[in-house]
Amino acid sequence: MSGTASPLLTMTQTTPTVLWNDSADPRELAQSIEWGAVGATCNPVIAVTCVKADLPRWSDRMREIAAERPTASESQIGWQVVEEISIEAARLLEPAFAQHHGHNGRLSMQTDPRLYRDAKALADQAERFAQVAPNVIVKIPATRKGIAAIEDATARGVSMNVTVSFTVPQAVAAAEAIERGLAAREAAGHDISTMGPVVTIMVGRLDDWLKEVVKRDGIDIEPAYLEWAGVAAFKRAYAIFQERGFRSRLLSAAFRNQLQWSEFIGGDVVISPPFGWQEKFQASGHDPAPRMDIPVDPTILDALHQIPDFRRAYEPDGMTTDEFDAFGATRKTLRQFLGADEELDRLVRDVLLPAP
Repeated sequence: MSGTASPLLTMTQTTPTVLWNDSADPRELAQSIEWGAVGATCNPVIAVTCVKADLPRWSDRMREIAAERPTASESQIGWQVVEEISIEAARLLEPAFAQHHGHNGRLSMQTDPRLYRDAKALADQAERFAQVAPNVIVKIPATRKGIAAIEDATARGVSMNVTVSFTVPQAVAAAEAIERGLAAREAAGHDISTMGPVVTIMVGRLDDWLKEVVKRDGIDIEPAYLEWAGVAAFKRAYAIFQERGFRSRLLSAAFRNQLQWSEFIGGDVVISPPFGWQEKFQASGHDPAPRMDIPVDPTILDALHQIPDFRRAYEPDGMTTDEFDAFGATRKTLRQFLGADEELDRLVRDVLLPAP
Protein backbone atom coordinates (compact mmCIF):
# COMPACT_ATOMS: atom_id res chain seq x y z
CA MET A 1 0.00 0.00 0.00
CA SER A 2 2.54 2.57 -1.17
CA GLY A 3 4.67 1.95 1.88
CA THR A 4 1.94 2.23 4.45
CA ALA A 5 0.04 -0.65 6.00
CA SER A 6 -2.93 1.40 7.13
CA PRO A 7 -3.78 4.75 5.50
CA LEU A 8 -6.39 5.51 8.17
CA LEU A 9 -4.10 4.68 11.07
CA THR A 10 -1.29 6.70 9.50
CA MET A 11 -3.65 9.66 9.13
CA THR A 12 -4.71 9.55 12.78
CA GLN A 13 -1.13 9.11 14.03
CA THR A 14 0.58 11.77 11.91
CA THR A 15 -2.03 14.53 11.43
CA PRO A 16 -4.62 16.31 13.61
CA THR A 17 -7.38 14.70 11.54
CA VAL A 18 -9.38 12.11 13.50
CA LEU A 19 -11.53 9.17 12.44
CA TRP A 20 -15.05 8.45 13.68
CA ASN A 21 -17.08 5.46 12.52
CA ASP A 22 -20.39 6.34 10.86
CA SER A 23 -22.16 3.42 12.48
CA ALA A 24 -22.99 2.21 15.97
CA ASP A 25 -22.74 -1.47 14.96
CA PRO A 26 -20.42 -2.89 17.67
CA ARG A 27 -18.70 -5.29 15.30
CA GLU A 28 -17.87 -2.58 12.77
CA LEU A 29 -16.91 -0.12 15.48
CA ALA A 30 -14.47 -2.56 17.11
CA GLN A 31 -12.59 -2.93 13.80
CA SER A 32 -12.71 0.80 13.13
CA ILE A 33 -11.15 1.47 16.54
CA GLU A 34 -8.23 -0.75 15.47
CA TRP A 35 -7.82 1.60 12.49
CA GLY A 36 -7.67 4.58 14.83
CA ALA A 37 -11.34 5.56 15.24
CA VAL A 38 -12.12 7.62 18.34
CA GLY A 39 -15.84 8.21 17.84
CA ALA A 40 -19.01 6.84 16.27
CA THR A 41 -22.51 7.87 15.35
CA CYS A 42 -26.09 6.69 15.27
CA ASN A 43 -29.11 8.12 13.46
CA PRO A 44 -32.51 6.69 12.45
CA VAL A 45 -31.15 5.17 9.23
CA ILE A 46 -28.11 3.68 10.99
CA ALA A 47 -30.28 2.37 13.84
CA VAL A 48 -32.58 0.54 11.43
CA THR A 49 -29.53 -0.94 9.69
CA CYS A 50 -28.09 -2.11 13.03
CA VAL A 51 -31.40 -3.72 14.03
CA LYS A 52 -31.69 -5.52 10.69
CA ALA A 53 -28.09 -6.72 10.91
CA ASP A 54 -28.85 -8.52 14.18
CA LEU A 55 -32.62 -8.96 13.89
CA PRO A 56 -33.05 -12.08 16.09
CA ARG A 57 -31.33 -10.38 18.99
CA TRP A 58 -33.22 -7.11 18.71
CA SER A 59 -36.54 -8.83 18.04
CA ASP A 60 -36.16 -10.64 21.34
CA ARG A 61 -35.29 -7.38 23.04
CA MET A 62 -38.35 -5.65 21.56
CA ARG A 63 -40.55 -8.37 23.05
CA GLU A 64 -38.86 -7.91 26.41
CA ILE A 65 -39.34 -4.14 26.32
CA ALA A 66 -43.00 -4.59 25.38
CA ALA A 67 -43.46 -6.86 28.40
CA GLU A 68 -41.62 -4.43 30.68
CA ARG A 69 -43.58 -1.44 29.34
CA PRO A 70 -47.06 -2.74 28.46
CA THR A 71 -48.42 0.68 27.41
CA ALA A 72 -45.38 1.77 25.37
CA SER A 73 -46.01 2.68 21.74
CA GLU A 74 -44.18 1.12 18.81
CA SER A 75 -42.15 4.30 18.53
CA GLN A 76 -41.23 4.31 22.21
CA ILE A 77 -40.08 0.70 22.01
CA GLY A 78 -38.09 1.39 18.85
CA TRP A 79 -36.37 4.41 20.37
CA GLN A 80 -35.47 2.43 23.48
CA VAL A 81 -33.72 -0.03 21.17
CA VAL A 82 -31.89 2.91 19.56
CA GLU A 83 -30.76 4.05 23.01
CA GLU A 84 -29.52 0.57 23.90
CA ILE A 85 -27.59 0.26 20.62
CA SER A 86 -26.02 3.64 21.37
CA ILE A 87 -25.11 2.75 24.94
CA GLU A 88 -23.41 -0.44 23.76
CA ALA A 89 -21.35 1.51 21.22
CA ALA A 90 -20.55 4.23 23.76
CA ARG A 91 -18.91 1.69 26.05
CA LEU A 92 -16.42 0.75 23.34
CA LEU A 93 -15.36 4.38 23.12
CA GLU A 94 -14.84 5.01 26.83
CA PRO A 95 -11.03 4.52 26.68
CA ALA A 96 -10.73 7.14 23.91
CA PHE A 97 -13.08 9.45 25.82
CA ALA A 98 -10.81 9.33 28.87
CA GLN A 99 -7.66 9.69 26.79
CA HIS A 100 -8.93 12.74 24.88
CA HIS A 101 -10.65 14.42 27.87
CA GLY A 102 -14.02 14.56 26.14
CA HIS A 103 -12.74 15.96 22.84
CA ASN A 104 -13.15 12.53 21.21
CA GLY A 105 -14.35 9.11 22.31
CA ARG A 106 -17.96 10.12 21.82
CA LEU A 107 -21.02 8.30 20.48
CA SER A 108 -23.43 10.52 18.57
CA MET A 109 -27.13 10.03 19.29
CA GLN A 110 -29.62 11.82 17.06
CA THR A 111 -32.69 13.57 18.31
CA ASP A 112 -36.02 12.40 16.93
CA PRO A 113 -36.39 13.99 13.45
CA ARG A 114 -40.12 14.39 14.11
CA LEU A 115 -39.20 17.20 16.51
CA TYR A 116 -37.46 19.35 13.87
CA ARG A 117 -40.06 22.13 14.17
CA ASP A 118 -39.87 22.40 17.98
CA ALA A 119 -36.70 23.98 19.40
CA LYS A 120 -37.53 23.31 23.05
CA ALA A 121 -38.46 19.68 22.43
CA LEU A 122 -35.16 19.15 20.58
CA ALA A 123 -33.13 20.73 23.39
CA ASP A 124 -35.05 18.78 26.05
CA GLN A 125 -34.43 15.46 24.29
CA ALA A 126 -30.79 16.39 23.72
CA GLU A 127 -30.36 17.03 27.43
CA ARG A 128 -31.90 13.65 28.25
CA PHE A 129 -29.77 11.80 25.69
CA ALA A 130 -26.65 13.41 27.16
CA GLN A 131 -27.42 11.58 30.40
CA VAL A 132 -27.61 8.14 28.74
CA ALA A 133 -23.82 7.79 28.90
CA PRO A 134 -21.06 10.22 29.89
CA ASN A 135 -19.52 10.16 26.42
CA VAL A 136 -22.67 10.82 24.38
CA ILE A 137 -22.71 13.72 21.91
CA VAL A 138 -26.14 14.70 20.60
CA LYS A 139 -27.18 15.45 17.02
CA ILE A 140 -29.60 18.29 16.29
CA PRO A 141 -30.45 19.32 12.72
CA ALA A 142 -29.31 22.65 11.28
CA THR A 143 -32.88 23.76 10.58
CA ARG A 144 -34.38 27.10 11.56
CA LYS A 145 -35.64 25.74 14.87
CA GLY A 146 -32.62 23.49 15.20
CA ILE A 147 -30.19 26.43 15.35
CA ALA A 148 -32.06 27.81 18.37
CA ALA A 149 -32.10 24.34 19.96
CA ILE A 150 -28.34 23.96 19.41
CA GLU A 151 -27.65 27.15 21.35
CA ASP A 152 -30.05 26.18 24.14
CA ALA A 153 -28.74 22.63 24.51
CA THR A 154 -25.12 23.80 24.48
CA ALA A 155 -25.89 26.27 27.26
CA ARG A 156 -27.33 23.33 29.23
CA GLY A 157 -24.00 21.50 28.90
CA VAL A 158 -24.79 19.18 26.00
CA SER A 159 -21.99 18.57 23.49
CA MET A 160 -23.44 19.05 20.02
CA ASN A 161 -23.00 17.23 16.75
CA VAL A 162 -24.87 19.41 14.27
CA THR A 163 -26.51 17.30 11.57
CA VAL A 164 -28.75 17.72 8.48
CA SER A 165 -26.14 20.30 7.46
CA PHE A 166 -24.78 20.61 3.93
CA THR A 167 -23.71 24.19 3.42
CA VAL A 168 -21.32 26.88 4.60
CA PRO A 169 -24.18 29.11 5.89
CA GLN A 170 -25.58 26.26 7.97
CA ALA A 171 -22.16 25.34 9.38
CA VAL A 172 -21.35 28.94 10.29
CA ALA A 173 -24.76 29.57 11.86
CA ALA A 174 -24.45 26.37 13.89
CA ALA A 175 -20.92 27.23 15.05
CA GLU A 176 -22.08 30.70 16.08
CA ALA A 177 -24.99 29.16 18.03
CA ILE A 178 -22.55 26.83 19.79
CA GLU A 179 -20.31 29.78 20.66
CA ARG A 180 -23.25 31.63 22.20
CA GLY A 181 -24.21 28.52 24.16
CA LEU A 182 -20.64 27.99 25.40
CA ALA A 183 -20.37 31.64 26.42
CA ALA A 184 -23.64 31.41 28.35
CA ARG A 185 -22.47 28.29 30.12
CA GLU A 186 -19.14 29.89 31.01
CA ALA A 187 -20.93 33.00 32.29
CA ALA A 188 -23.01 30.74 34.55
CA GLY A 189 -19.80 29.43 36.11
CA HIS A 190 -19.70 25.99 34.47
CA ASP A 191 -16.60 24.20 33.21
CA ILE A 192 -16.73 23.61 29.44
CA SER A 193 -13.25 22.11 29.06
CA THR A 194 -14.53 18.57 28.42
CA MET A 195 -17.23 19.54 25.92
CA GLY A 196 -16.43 18.51 22.36
CA PRO A 197 -18.88 20.04 19.85
CA VAL A 198 -18.67 19.24 16.14
CA VAL A 199 -20.49 20.65 13.12
CA THR A 200 -21.21 18.18 10.34
CA ILE A 201 -21.28 18.95 6.66
CA MET A 202 -22.86 16.06 4.79
CA VAL A 203 -20.64 16.59 1.78
CA GLY A 204 -21.95 13.72 -0.32
CA ARG A 205 -25.56 14.76 0.15
CA LEU A 206 -24.72 18.22 -1.20
CA ASP A 207 -23.20 16.52 -4.25
CA ASP A 208 -26.31 14.34 -4.59
CA TRP A 209 -28.62 17.36 -4.52
CA LEU A 210 -26.62 19.37 -7.05
CA LYS A 211 -26.59 16.42 -9.44
CA GLU A 212 -30.39 16.41 -9.25
CA VAL A 213 -30.50 20.17 -9.84
CA VAL A 214 -28.19 19.97 -12.86
CA LYS A 215 -30.32 17.24 -14.41
CA ARG A 216 -33.59 19.01 -13.59
CA ASP A 217 -32.50 22.40 -14.91
CA GLY A 218 -30.44 21.19 -17.87
CA ILE A 219 -27.22 22.85 -16.66
CA ASP A 220 -24.21 21.95 -18.80
CA ILE A 221 -21.28 21.07 -16.55
CA GLU A 222 -18.51 18.50 -16.57
CA PRO A 223 -19.93 15.62 -14.44
CA ALA A 224 -16.63 15.08 -12.63
CA TYR A 225 -16.79 18.63 -11.28
CA LEU A 226 -19.89 17.74 -9.28
CA GLU A 227 -17.77 15.37 -7.19
CA TRP A 228 -15.97 18.44 -5.81
CA ALA A 229 -18.95 20.49 -4.61
CA GLY A 230 -19.08 19.10 -1.08
CA VAL A 231 -15.29 19.23 -0.84
CA ALA A 232 -15.30 22.90 -1.84
CA ALA A 233 -17.99 23.79 0.70
CA PHE A 234 -16.16 21.92 3.47
CA LYS A 235 -12.85 23.64 2.72
CA ARG A 236 -14.54 27.04 2.62
CA ALA A 237 -16.21 26.40 5.96
CA TYR A 238 -12.94 25.16 7.47
CA ALA A 239 -11.15 28.37 6.51
CA ILE A 240 -13.91 30.41 8.16
CA PHE A 241 -13.83 28.27 11.32
CA GLN A 242 -10.09 28.84 11.57
CA GLU A 243 -10.34 32.59 10.92
CA ARG A 244 -13.10 33.11 13.48
CA GLY A 245 -11.69 30.80 16.14
CA PHE A 246 -14.81 28.69 16.54
CA ARG A 247 -14.43 26.10 19.30
CA SER A 248 -16.32 23.42 17.38
CA ARG A 249 -14.69 21.19 14.78
CA LEU A 250 -16.03 20.38 11.35
CA LEU A 251 -17.05 16.79 10.62
CA SER A 252 -17.21 15.30 7.12
CA ALA A 253 -20.03 12.78 6.55
CA ALA A 254 -22.17 11.15 3.83
CA PHE A 255 -19.30 9.85 1.73
CA ARG A 256 -19.66 9.37 -2.01
CA ASN A 257 -16.03 9.40 -3.16
CA GLN A 258 -12.46 9.21 -1.90
CA LEU A 259 -11.98 12.98 -2.24
CA GLN A 260 -14.28 13.45 0.75
CA TRP A 261 -11.57 11.79 2.83
CA SER A 262 -8.27 12.54 1.12
CA GLU A 263 -8.90 16.27 0.57
CA PHE A 264 -9.52 16.90 4.28
CA ILE A 265 -6.46 15.14 5.70
CA GLY A 266 -4.33 17.49 7.73
CA GLY A 267 -7.18 19.63 8.99
CA ASP A 268 -8.23 19.73 12.62
CA VAL A 269 -11.44 17.97 11.62
CA VAL A 270 -13.34 14.73 12.07
CA ILE A 271 -13.68 12.29 9.17
CA SER A 272 -16.73 10.05 9.71
CA PRO A 273 -17.09 7.49 6.91
CA PRO A 274 -19.35 4.45 6.96
CA PHE A 275 -17.46 1.24 7.64
CA GLY A 276 -17.62 0.17 4.00
CA TRP A 277 -15.83 3.33 2.93
CA GLN A 278 -13.16 2.77 5.57
CA GLU A 279 -12.51 -0.63 4.04
CA LYS A 280 -12.14 1.04 0.63
CA PHE A 281 -9.75 3.62 2.03
CA GLN A 282 -7.70 0.91 3.71
CA ALA A 283 -7.42 -0.98 0.43
CA SER A 284 -6.75 2.12 -1.68
CA GLY A 285 -3.03 2.39 -1.09
CA HIS A 286 -3.55 6.14 -0.83
CA ASP A 287 -0.77 8.15 0.79
CA PRO A 288 -2.56 10.11 3.54
CA ALA A 289 -0.60 13.30 2.95
CA PRO A 290 -2.17 16.57 4.21
CA ARG A 291 -4.32 18.28 1.58
CA MET A 292 -6.75 20.39 3.59
CA ASP A 293 -4.94 23.63 2.75
CA ILE A 294 -4.76 22.88 -0.98
CA PRO A 295 -7.60 24.86 -2.64
CA VAL A 296 -10.03 23.37 -5.12
CA ASP A 297 -9.06 24.04 -8.73
CA PRO A 298 -10.44 27.50 -9.71
CA THR A 299 -11.70 26.05 -13.00
CA ILE A 300 -13.89 23.61 -11.07
CA LEU A 301 -15.09 26.33 -8.69
CA ASP A 302 -15.99 28.64 -11.56
CA ALA A 303 -18.00 25.89 -13.23
CA LEU A 304 -19.82 25.01 -10.00
CA HIS A 305 -20.75 28.66 -9.45
CA GLN A 306 -23.09 28.53 -12.44
CA ILE A 307 -25.39 26.36 -10.27
CA PRO A 308 -27.50 28.70 -8.07
CA ASP A 309 -27.80 26.15 -5.27
CA PHE A 310 -24.03 25.74 -5.18
CA ARG A 311 -23.65 29.47 -4.68
CA ARG A 312 -26.20 29.26 -1.87
CA ALA A 313 -24.22 26.42 -0.32
CA TYR A 314 -20.74 27.87 -0.79
CA GLU A 315 -21.08 31.54 0.11
CA PRO A 316 -21.25 32.27 3.87
CA ASP A 317 -24.22 34.58 3.25
CA GLY A 318 -25.77 32.34 0.60
CA MET A 319 -28.79 31.58 2.81
CA THR A 320 -30.41 33.03 5.88
CA THR A 321 -31.34 30.79 8.80
CA ASP A 322 -34.99 31.11 7.78
CA GLU A 323 -34.11 29.55 4.41
CA PHE A 324 -32.36 26.44 5.74
CA ASP A 325 -35.51 24.28 5.88
CA ALA A 326 -36.32 24.91 2.22
CA PHE A 327 -32.92 23.88 0.86
CA GLY A 328 -33.32 20.77 -1.26
CA ALA A 329 -30.77 18.60 0.56
CA THR A 330 -32.35 19.51 3.89
CA ARG A 331 -35.83 18.48 2.75
CA LYS A 332 -34.60 15.22 1.22
CA THR A 333 -32.55 14.23 4.26
CA LEU A 334 -35.24 15.07 6.81
CA ARG A 335 -37.72 13.05 4.81
CA GLN A 336 -35.30 10.11 4.72
CA PHE A 337 -34.77 10.28 8.48
CA LEU A 338 -38.53 10.53 9.03
CA GLY A 339 -38.96 7.52 6.75
CA ALA A 340 -36.44 5.57 8.84
CA ASP A 341 -38.48 6.41 11.94
CA GLU A 342 -41.51 4.92 10.22
CA GLU A 343 -39.51 1.84 9.19
CA LEU A 344 -38.38 1.33 12.78
CA ASP A 345 -42.03 1.49 13.87
CA ARG A 346 -42.86 -1.17 11.27
CA LEU A 347 -40.05 -3.41 12.48
CA VAL A 348 -41.44 -3.24 16.01
CA ARG A 349 -44.98 -3.87 14.70
CA ASP A 350 -43.85 -6.92 12.73
CA VAL A 351 -42.29 -8.36 15.89
CA LEU A 352 -45.14 -7.61 18.26
CA LEU A 353 -48.06 -7.98 15.86
CA PRO A 354 -46.96 -10.17 12.95
CA ALA A 355 -49.17 -10.35 9.92
CA PRO A 356 -51.50 -13.38 9.90
